[in-house]
Amino acid sequence: MTVLNAINWFEIPVRDMDRAITFYSAMLNQPVGKGEFAGMPHGFLPSSEDGVGGALVQSDHLTPGGASGTLVYLNAEFDLDGCLVRAQAAGGTIVQEKTAIPPQGYMAIVMDTEGNRIALHQPPQSE
Repeated sequence: MTVLNAINWFEIPVRDMDRAITFYSAMLNQPVGKGEFAGMPHGFLPSSEDGVGGALVQSDHLTPGGASGTLVYLNAEFDLDGCLVRAQAAGGTIVQEKTAIPPQGYMAIVMDTEGNRIALHQPPQSE
């Protein structure tokens, strides 16, 4: 039996694509690819060919979620502390500091430059 991910794609609405790409590239310490899909500007977040992907999307029909919208968890790998430092330096705000969530590792929540609440997850490190 094949196990499917509950999510196969996600979109994070943004107001200013260049500003959002700069923020996410800095926070994740990986490039976000700028492009267009279906006539809308997109910032494609890093992912593997067979992994779950997502993008920043700028459209008149989309509004950033604010403090009570859907919460997406981005993979912070093994550098959650670095992601938080870089998020603040890039103009984001820490909403929830790094918090242990045993046995799943750690999580934190930031408010991005567009007004979206985004969670970061760091899996447990093997000793």
